[in-house]
Amino acid sequence: MRAILDVILPVFAIILTGYLAGRIKLLGPDSSEALNKFCYWFALPPVLFLGPARVPLDQVFNLPFIATFMGGVGITWAIALVVGVVAFRDRPAVTALALLSGTFSNAGYMGIPLFLAAFGPQGVLPAVIATVSYTVLLVGATVVIVEADLSGRGNIATAAVNVLKGLAKSPLVVAPLLGLAWNLGGVPLPKPITNFGELLGAAAGPAALFAIGLFLSTRSLGTLVGGKKLAEVGWLVYVKLIVQPLATWWLAGIFGLDAYWRGAAVILAALPTAALCFVLAQQYKQFVERASATILISTVLSPIVLSILMILFEGIRPAAIPG
Repeated sequence: MRAILDVILPVFAIILTGYLAGRIKLLGPDSSEALNKFCYWFALPPVLFLGPARVPLDQVFNLPFIATFMGGVGITWAIALVVGVVAFRDRPAVTALALLSGTFSNAGYMGIPLFLAAFGPQGVLPAVIATVSYTVLLVGATVVIVEADLSGRGNIATAAVNVLKGLAKSPLVVAPLLGLAWNLGGVPLPKPITNFGELLGAAAGPAALFAIGLFLSTRSLGTLVGGKKLAEVGWLVYVKLIVQPLATWWLAGIFGLDAYWRGAAVILAALPTAALCFVLAQQYKQFVERASATILISTVLSPIVLSILMILFEGIRPAAIPG
């Protein structure tokens, strides 16, 4: 429980600090968008590059764990898609961002610190693998859908070209792919590049969370979750904190994960929605209010679910981690 509070309370406190800064007018209404652009173009790319570039490939490709974790994402994504199409009926770009908000755990900025506090440095690998998998697979797929929808006017050939252009300009897609390419090349990262990336990337989490608080300070509760939005946000929080961990738990048994890797997969699946969902939503100016509300509410409620899981998996140790 202490490990959970040590990680989640600071995250919530940064959102609250941003909210208060906006309410007392220390920062203007445009500050949230400016911080968001800083995260999107400058702070997040080093994080997304360094992760795939530095983790040994033989450790990253733990296929049973990846199949379990991303399989849980896939099952949850499919369930949320069916409900979203039937109940909420938004355009594809909005639906894709909603599905991202319902399945993208905060594995990087909450998972890694939580695993460090609970299991020590030797237990962090599952959170790193989850972060890389999320970025390469889930964020990449979301950007493809959003770009295809927003660029879909005109003939198919023009739309396809626009999608490719959008992907080529997206740092959330390009950075992890470059990181994997560097890793495959087998060349160690120069220390100045690593230090630069770590210094700049360290600002991504706090800046994104602070930007969420600033954005919330400019919106009323009714704007965020009024009417149909309340039902959708509530559904996405339920999907994120309940459905995804259950689906992951079920798949862990099918793929035969040992106690530690099963516990790690389920705990990671139960983390609240990542701030990156807000960054991407604000970048495309779609689903912004609902994304911020989903992040906030899932962060507030996640200690309940995580506490139960930490009790259930009490005593697990990372001895089975390869390498």
